[in-house]
Amino acid sequence: MQGIMSLCDVCRSRSATFYQKHSGLKLCKHCFFADIEERVQAEIRRYNMFESSDKLLLALSGGKDSFVLLDIIVRVHDASKLVALSIIEGIRGYNRPEDVEKLRTITRKYGIDHIVVTIKEVIGYSVDDFVEAQYSMYGMIKISPCTYCGLSRRRILNLYARKIGASRVVTAHNLDDEAQTYLMNLLRGDPARIIQVHPLSPLLSHSFVRRVKPLRKVYEYESTAYAYLKGFRFQETECRYLELRPTLRARIRHYLYSLEDTSPGTLLRFVEFMDLLLEPYVKRQQLPELPRCSVCGEPTSYRREVCKLCELVTMIKNAFRTKSNEQLNPHR
Repeated sequence: MQGIMSLCDVCRSRSATFYQKHSGLKLCKHCFFADIEERVQAEIRRYNMFESSDKLLLALSGGKDSFVLLDIIVRVHDASKLVALSIIEGIRGYNRPEDVEKLRTITRKYGIDHIVVTIKEVIGYSVDDFVEAQYSMYGMIKISPCTYCGLSRRRILNLYARKIGASRVVTAHNLDDEAQTYLMNLLRGDPARIIQVHPLSPLLSHSFVRRVKPLRKVYEYESTAYAYLKGFRFQETECRYLELRPTLRARIRHYLYSLEDTSPGTLLRFVEFMDLLLEPYVKRQQLPELPRCSVCGEPTSYRREVCKLCELVTMIKNAFRTKSNEQLNPHR
C-alpha cells in the first residue's frame, strides 16, 4: 500500500491508494474492494463452495483475514445462516479478550451467533500446556506447537460444525497459505495430502464437514490492505511460537516470499497451475472411509489406530503426571 499515486487505472476518476503488485494496477479504495469481492465470489462459484441454503460455520481468529472474510461473506450469504466460531489457543501474550470483542462488534451488528471456546476446555490442554509438557519431558521442543494447535483447531471446528448442523466450515486461508500448503506436500511427496488441498477434494469421512476457503486466491498483502483501508482493528500480535521451532511451512513461506518479490504473481500462477493440474485426478479420486481412532472415535489417518491428536494429548498427560509425582516425592 502506498500514498496517493495518481488516478485509479480502473475507474480513472478517483485517486489511487493501492498498488496491486501482481497485476501492476493502481487502484482506488472502491475499485480495490470491488476487485477483491469479485475474485472471492468467482472462486465460490467456480468450485460451488456453498449454496444459498447452506448453514455456514465461520472460523474467525481475530486476525486480518477473519475480518476480510466476515466483511465479504455477510454480503454474499444470508446472515441468518451464519454462525461464527473463535478458538482461543491458550498462548500467553497472544490471546487477548479485546481482539475477539472487536470481531463480536461486527457479528452483533449482523445478528450472527458468535461462539468462543478455548482449546483447553474442548481438548483438555492449551498450546502453552503442550509446550510446557515437552520441556518437562525432553528439556526442549521436539514437536512444533503449530502441530498441536492446528490439529486441535481442526478438531474443534469439525465438532462444532456437526453440533450446530452446519453444512460447511468456512475458513479465512489466503493465497499465501494455499501456495505454502501445496509446496509443502509436494516436497513431502504426499500425493494424498496434495489432493486434499484442492477445493474439489473428496471427503474422506462421513464425520467430516466440508471446509471451504473463499479467500484462497487473495494475497496476504491484499488482505492486510483491505483490512486497514476498511478501518478494522484486528489482532496484529504474532504468535511467540512461530520461530521457536521453525516448521517446514515457515521455511517455505520465506522462500515463496523471495520468489514473489522478484517475480510478482508467482504464488497466484502456482496455485492456479496446481488447481488445474489436479482437477481431473480429484474428480476421479476414490478412497475408502478413514478408520476411527480407538481412543476418541474421531477419524484418523489410514494405518493409524490412534489419531495424532490423541497421541499428543497422551504425551501431555504423561508429562504432567510424571511432574506431579516428582513434586510429591522429591527424593525418589
